[in-house]
Amino acid sequence: MLKNRMAVLQALETQGVVPVFYHPDVEICKNVIQACADGGAPCIEFTNRGDFAANVFYEVTKHFASADPRVIMGVGSIVDAPTAGLYIANGAKFMVSPIVNADVAKLCNRRMIPYSPGCGSATEISYAQELGCEIVKVFPGSSVGGPDFIKAVMGPMPWTKIMPTGGVDPDEASIKKWFGAGIVAAGMGSKLITQEALDAKDYAGISKKVRETVDLIAKVRGKA
Repeated sequence: MLKNRMAVLQALETQGVVPVFYHPDVEICKNVIQACADGGAPCIEFTNRGDFAANVFYEVTKHFASADPRVIMGVGSIVDAPTAGLYIANGAKFMVSPIVNADVAKLCNRRMIPYSPGCGSATEISYAQELGCEIVKVFPGSSVGGPDFIKAVMGPMPWTKIMPTGGVDPDEASIKKWFGAGIVAAGMGSKLITQEALDAKDYAGISKKVRETVDLIAKVRGKA
């Protein structure tokens, strides 16, 4: 599977939901990510949190390079270029930040890696676009105005592609509101991959929830 910049951006938009996940246990990460891929969401945002997170990311990414090449490993919570470089060296195919960082954008552009920085205003979104970011992250999605903010931005800036994290739930009402406002994808964490499912090691249940969410987004978009 091609994992160049354009292919990754297309894959992110196609699946619509981007699972956001981190766990310090490599085997749990493998099982959860495989469940997400089997459920139709092979693009994964691995969160850069916890001690030795980069080591876990490396082991997981190396595993999927041969075990399931469909999987596209990205990394979130990136706030500086050195950390971004470390993850790119370890196989990251896209970057997500809670902030806009020009040094990260420059590094990602040099390596042709998609970068989705966190924005909370039209000015930040415009600056991110100036830096070459195709899809911007709105963060925290519910706190900066929710779907109404998306609609307000899309009016004067209809070319904008937005992927919020925080506030988008895997249910029809929430998905209709957000995708109806104009987003192209949404990051979902603990409401998609619940602690209950993790405790029970219910990977089939995680896969089912992801599949339902992917299908629901397709339905809302009018593609199903």
